Amino acid sequence: MSQFNEVTQDLIQQIESIVGEDYCYVGERINSDFARDEMPIYGAHMPDVVCEPANTEEVSVVMRACYEANVPVTVRGAGTGLVSGSVAVEGGVMLCTMRMDKILEYDMNNLFVRVQPGVRLCDLAADALEHDLMYPPDPGEKTASVGGNVSTNAGGMRAVKYGTTRDYVLAMTVVLADGEILQIGRPVTKTSTGYSLLHLMIGSEGTLGVITELTLRLIPNPKENASFLLPFVDIHAAMASVPKIKLSGLDPQSIEFMERDIVDSSAAHTDNYIIPTEVQGQEAGAYILVTFDGNDIDEIFQRAETLAELADEAGAFDTLVLEGSEKRAVWELRGAFLTAIEAEEKLIDEMDVVVPVDSITEFLEFVHSEGEKVGLRIRSFGHAGDGNLHIYCCSQTLDEEEFLIRNKKVMDASYAKCAELNGQVSGEHGIGAAKATYLAQSVGDTQMRLMAGIKAAFDPKGILNPGKVV
Repeated sequence: MSQFNEVTQDLIQQIESIVGEDYCYVGERINSDFARDEMPIYGAHMPDVVCEPANTEEVSVVMRACYEANVPVTVRGAGTGLVSGSVAVEGGVMLCTMRMDKILEYDMNNLFVRVQPGVRLCDLAADALEHDLMYPPDPGEKTASVGGNVSTNAGGMRAVKYGTTRDYVLAMTVVLADGEILQIGRPVTKTSTGYSLLHLMIGSEGTLGVITELTLRLIPNPKENASFLLPFVDIHAAMASVPKIKLSGLDPQSIEFMERDIVDSSAAHTDNYIIPTEVQGQEAGAYILVTFDGNDIDEIFQRAETLAELADEAGAFDTLVLEGSEKRAVWELRGAFLTAIEAEEKLIDEMDVVVPVDSITEFLEFVHSEGEKVGLRIRSFGHAGDGNLHIYCCSQTLDEEEFLIRNKKVMDASYAKCAELNGQVSGEHGIGAAKATYLAQSVGDTQMRLMAGIKAAFDPKGILNPGKVV
């Protein structure tokens, strides 16, 4: 029996009076997209009500009404997640923040920006550039909301140099489960002031509070950047080069890896064949993609000369320079990897584990072997510089029931191997509902008990995003 109450007509009318009838949806007015995220294998769960508040005050009143009614609330941004984190698995009210999409203020003296959570990453990045500033976090899904990025501590391509979203959040406004409005953090870059509630909220996936405003750190925009493609005979040789690149003092902005099969799939899907499959008369089986940035293009190419020497010693066929339209085309191809997999495969599931960089090859080999045992195709790419791997279990022919049975065998073995290698269940996508079991297995009873205690302190009725993380 559910610990929550059902949504009543009285609660619906309360929510309508708060956000307006045009921004409160029930029944057939709820778009079916709200029942799932971008990984449909975890199932669809339709909320009873979807509302779109316009500001912190409206969120506060909605939360107070739901708290008093003991009705669950699931916070949702753009819905681009991959772990069922923004899906209403217990029904109830879905609170969508995408109407709160304003960039509120730039502080050019202190280098920060205030935004609402529904601002999309691509829009913030582009707007910051208009001010000659960079918002460094660069997750692959550019249409994701910034609030969602903060809720999952999204990482991305530039994490090897600039860190993850967590490193750029200075302050936030949060509405707690009972409707209380809380200001957390300050627009300063250092603090040693008690427990960091700010960092508890970052990565909490909507289970501790509703983020309604963010103050984000910016940096001066590097004036120049260039990318370099290193083709190798196979993934072993490619990954062996990564520690050497990291230890070289070259300060790369990103170091990505890609296997040949996903490059071929993405090229066919996008009709973009910019990445050569044969280099210096040799077939490439894997690639490392490196980007340098800075304010002096000559200095960048001095670093590139050192990179080329390291790559040659590591067995790369060449160091291909990517500038202008070639660079854009290669990164567009990289950005289409997931959509290419989705287009080719009928059923997919994903893990985004993070392991020590020198364990990447061992982990990839293990997962591929587990896939072969049960008859599932394994596709992989990811962030070689920080060990964050995106690995997909795929099938074009199985029915869903059989796929799930085989997939579970691969996932169980792979997450156990990840723990053995001192890795983590998620590098940037979060836990959601999909990976909660693996989180518990990975961190153990004591840590789960402590996390559950934190959850209870913030949300004593457990109404915020139930069924997720803890």
